[in-house]
Amino acid sequence: MDLPPSNSYQSIFDRNFHSFSFILKAKFKYTLTLFLLLISSVVVFILLSSFEIEPESLFRLSFWSQILPNNKKSSVGVCDYSYGKWVRDESYPRQSYDENCPFLDPGFQCRRNGREDGEYLKWRWQPQGCDLPRFNASDLLEHSRNGRIVFAGDSIGRNQWESFVCMLAQAVPNKSTIYEENGKPITKHKGFLSMRFQEYNMTVEYYRVPFLVVIGRPPQNSSQEVQRTIRVDELHWFSRKWIGANVLIFNDGHWWNEDKTSKMGIYFQEGGKINTTMDVMEAFRRSLQTLKSWVIKNLDRERSHTFFRSYSPVHYRNGTWNKGGFCDREREPETIYTRLGAEALNNHFISDVIKQMRNENRKVQFLNITYLTEFRSDGHPSFHREPGTPTNAPQDCSHWCLPGVPDTWNELLYAYLLSMEFKTK
Repeated sequence: MDLPPSNSYQSIFDRNFHSFSFILKAKFKYTLTLFLLLISSVVVFILLSSFEIEPESLFRLSFWSQILPNNKKSSVGVCDYSYGKWVRDESYPRQSYDENCPFLDPGFQCRRNGREDGEYLKWRWQPQGCDLPRFNASDLLEHSRNGRIVFAGDSIGRNQWESFVCMLAQAVPNKSTIYEENGKPITKHKGFLSMRFQEYNMTVEYYRVPFLVVIGRPPQNSSQEVQRTIRVDELHWFSRKWIGANVLIFNDGHWWNEDKTSKMGIYFQEGGKINTTMDVMEAFRRSLQTLKSWVIKNLDRERSHTFFRSYSPVHYRNGTWNKGGFCDREREPETIYTRLGAEALNNHFISDVIKQMRNENRKVQFLNITYLTEFRSDGHPSFHREPGTPTNAPQDCSHWCLPGVPDTWNELLYAYLLSMEFKTK
């Protein structure tokens, strides 16, 4: 039997030695990785303990990831203004309107209704990785000349609409040239309002449509438990008035819950068929598909800019709105991230339908205000409600004081319009 030459033994030894060294290095890296993971787990556990929450709660905190650096770009190629932090800015209140704005609903004038502190007005939203352009009312009015801006949704949308009108009015010296086209007063009511800015021949309109789709009487011979139906496949008839608008801002979702539907005898309908077992969120999803079809069919691909504002958080503490919940204890934005509520499922459906519309080459933007608004439990009217409200009425922890948080929503709206190079033709 022939033996290999001595230099072959050396070669075999070298190969074995290098393989052994590789195995040792791999095991060392694996051990080091496990050690670092163990240390990280201990650190996280200590942090969670300091917040007095259970470690497993971490996986239920949908906003936890937002604590980390975030420089992602939005769909329109600009900074994602949705994430950042609130910074104290003493000069901020002087840059905006005040409660003397003649277009404010009495229920949103918190200082006039007895709120003594003005701390909630001294915070400015600072996006992470960029700056939010300052709202320029003169610029936006000029770019909206001869145009129409439409807000459609529930009373939270009305909150934003009133804020927007007051912000624009800052650039108009003669406020008498701003008026409601049909002579309607600025008070709570059903229907719609259209504020005309005469000098610019443009309107800013609000349509009260809490579900966006039709809500009406059930078909004949329906069960007695069915008092009304929400027709998820038929957009509200107000939609005829939205055609031709240059900017449309939709908001929806706050009424899509069992308290506002099945518990009130309101069920969902498609065609002539009532479905008493349909889940509320499934009905909401279908209504968004109805809106999508309407946008694609009725809005000009180039002329119309569509926004869908995300869910506006409520901040009832120690109970729901009708069981003693309150929001009058906070005087500044929340700083403990683990106290932020879970993101509403509504937002996922809204985001999905926006992606679908973009695939149809529509100018659609998700106006995501949920995260920044979640911090602001200090910005609600609470018990500082409009004159005549019974003293034992529930606190209002859904709507917002004006001026206040909705002004920031409109700053985001303006920033996105800038990035889209919006201008009426």
